[in-house]
Amino acid sequence: MAWSADKSYFFMLAKLLTYSIFGIDARPVEVEVDISPASMPKTILVGLAEAAVKESTHRIERALVNSGYTRPVDRIVINLSPADFPKEASSFDLPIALGVLAASGQLETSLFSEYSAVGELALDGVVRKVRGALSMALQARANGKKGLIVPVENSREAAVVDGIDVIPVGSLAEAVGFYTGVLPIDPVPFSWDDAVEEHGTYPFDYSDVKGQEMAKRAVTVAAAGRHHLLMIGSPGTGKTLLAQRLGTILPPLSAEESLETTRIYSAVGRLEEGESLLLQRPFRSPHHTISQAGLVGGGSIPTPGEISLAHHGILFLDELPEFNRNTLEVMRQPLEESRVTISRAVGSVTFPASLMLVSAMNPCPCGYRGDPKRQCHCSPMQIERYLSKISGPLLDRIDIHIEVPPVPFRELSARTEGTRSETMREQVIVAREAQRERFGKDGSLVNGTMAPQQIRKYCKLSKEAESLLKAAMEEMGLSARAHDKILRVSRTIADLDQAEFIDVPHLTEAINYRTLDRSSWTQ
Repeated sequence: MAWSADKSYFFMLAKLLTYSIFGIDARPVEVEVDISPASMPKTILVGLAEAAVKESTHRIERALVNSGYTRPVDRIVINLSPADFPKEASSFDLPIALGVLAASGQLETSLFSEYSAVGELALDGVVRKVRGALSMALQARANGKKGLIVPVENSREAAVVDGIDVIPVGSLAEAVGFYTGVLPIDPVPFSWDDAVEEHGTYPFDYSDVKGQEMAKRAVTVAAAGRHHLLMIGSPGTGKTLLAQRLGTILPPLSAEESLETTRIYSAVGRLEEGESLLLQRPFRSPHHTISQAGLVGGGSIPTPGEISLAHHGILFLDELPEFNRNTLEVMRQPLEESRVTISRAVGSVTFPASLMLVSAMNPCPCGYRGDPKRQCHCSPMQIERYLSKISGPLLDRIDIHIEVPPVPFRELSARTEGTRSETMREQVIVAREAQRERFGKDGSLVNGTMAPQQIRKYCKLSKEAESLLKAAMEEMGLSARAHDKILRVSRTIADLDQAEFIDVPHLTEAINYRTLDRSSWTQ
C-alpha cells in the first residue's frame, strides 16, 4: 500500500473475479489492478485480451469520470489471468472499473471475495447487458461465490441458477454502492411456474392446418420416436405449417433440457428481452444460403451454429436441395453423435446438438410433378439432377420421407377442425413413456437413435411381419440401411399402439414412409 504525493488517496493491488465465455461455457478470470504512483501515467492491459477488451480502457476511463470518480493519473496495470486463452467480450468493463476504484482507494470493500461481477460500461457509467450471463452464474456457483453482480437486463436469465444471489445493477455507481454497503440491493427472485405461464405456451395449433391428416400422422410418428423427417410436395401444400407446429406435440422441456438450451442462447445473446428461460422447444429455420460455419458453428473463438441453437428442438431445412451440398454434408456427424466439435488453435469446443431434423423439398425443379391440376415441364434428367443434390449418406440419416399432396377445396373450406395438437401430443407422450421404460437408465435414448444391437434386441417381429419385411426388401429394392430405419419406425408405431411386438400393420405403415427408397418414385 502507498499514498499519492498529495496524500489524497492511497494505492494498492486490487483483485476480483469475473468470467469469460468460451463456446457456451464460462471460464473464471481474475482481474488484477495495480497502480504505480511514481511512474509515467499510462494504462496497460495484459492477459491475451482481444481488440474489444483493449478498447475497454478508454470506455472505463470516461465512465469513471462521468460517474463522479477520479481517474488516477498514474500508471495502471490491468492483468486478466490466466493468460493462456483469449478474452474477447466487453463484460470485463465493470470488474476492471471496480478494480481501478479499489486500487486507487476510492472503493473500500471486503465483498470482492464473495461477489463476482460482469458488465459492459457505457461512457456515462450505465451498465449494459452481456452475453452468457447464465453460464457465468453457473460458474460463479461452482467457484463457491455467494453472488454475482450483473446488468439489470441479464438479471432474469442469471437468476434461474439456484444457490447464488444475482444482484442487478444499472450503473457503475450502483455497483460501488452495493460493494461498499451504502446501497443494499435485493437478489432477483425466480419462479419456474411464473416463467412457464409467461413463456411456455405456443400461439398456434395443428388444428390450423386444413386437411393433411395422413401427414399429421407421419409427424406424430416422427415426434414419438424423434425420427428425422423429410416432406415432399408441391408449393403451398402445408409443409412449413406442419413443421412449425411440431413443438406443440413434443413433450414439454424438462428443467434440465431448458437450462441446457438456454445456456446456448445466452452465450450468443439470442434470448428475448425479459426472457429468463427457453420454455418452448426451439425451432430454427435457416435460409438455404447459410454457410457451413453458420450451420454447425465456427469462428476464431468458436460460437454455436444453427444445429446447436436447435438443441432439444427442431431444425427445419426448407427447400433442401437448394442448400449447398458441402454445407449439408457437415451435418452428417452431428446428426449421428448429437454434438458438434470444433477445433481451433486456442482449443476444442463441443456444442450439444440433440435435435430433430425436419426438411422439405419439391418433387422436381418446377415443383409440380404429380400435381393433379398443374403440369410439370421437367425432364427426367432435370428431376434426377435435382434429387441428386441430396447425398445418399445424408438421406440415409432421415428415417421418414412422405409425400404431402395438395389439399382439395372441400377440405380447405370445411368448417370442422382437423386433429388438434393436444390429441397428437397425448399419443406422443404415451410412446415416449414406453421408450423411457424400455431403455431404463439412458433416459435420453429414443427409438430414432437406437444402435444396431438395440434394434436386434427391441425390434422383434411377428412371423407374418418378418415375411412382409423380406418381401419388401426384395420387391421394392430397399437397402440394408433402409431395413434398420423401417425397424426403428415400426417400433415407434407399435409404441403408439402400446404393442409389445411389431406386427404387420406397424411394419406396413413404416414401409409406406420410405418414399424415396421406392425405385418407382424416382423414375
